[in-house]
Amino acid sequence: MVSTTVRKSQAVRREEILAAAVEEFGEHGYHGGSTEGIARRAGISQPYVFRLFGTKQELFKAVVTRCFRETLELFQRAAEGKRGREALGAMGDAYVAQLTADRTRLKLQMQAYAASDEAEIADVVRQGFGDLVAYVERVSGLEAKDVAGFFAQGMLLNVAAALDLPAHGEEAAWAAAWRRPDQLMRRLTKGGS
Repeated sequence: MVSTTVRKSQAVRREEILAAAVEEFGEHGYHGGSTEGIARRAGISQPYVFRLFGTKQELFKAVVTRCFRETLELFQRAAEGKRGREALGAMGDAYVAQLTADRTRLKLQMQAYAASDEAEIADVVRQGFGDLVAYVERVSGLEAKDVAGFFAQGMLLNVAAALDLPAHGEEAAWAAAWRRPDQLMRRLTKGGS
């Protein structure tokens, strides 16, 4: 029997590299993550990473862009047919579900903020975050203070998720109220306390 190797297309390899880069950069950050680690995770050679993305910075920017785009798409699906606080609640619930199911994108998002001392990365982060804000403003129709509150609460949830408080919140009295991010987000987006 003859063994045949199926070559993957450049588009498929690109997707594999991006998935590996989410993991690598999420765990180690922009400066600590390596293209060698990404190549190993993707099962390809390091030169192929550079062939497809040019530089480590270009790869990081592509991953961050994708992360923000996927969050925007998550918000769009959740808010479909909804307006006002109902839309905020739906987007918040969807975001919490994503956070609690897989913290990988959250870690990448935090690493993107940390890497924003690099001007080109900061531009990508500002654009992605700005797109989220513009969408939430548009779909909610709420005042700027309510939209700012939604994102402030989202950042609070990011911190709770980054600290893995759902699993460890009982260890600190101050964290008890944050152990259930779904309930916290629901209270926050409904305007309650």
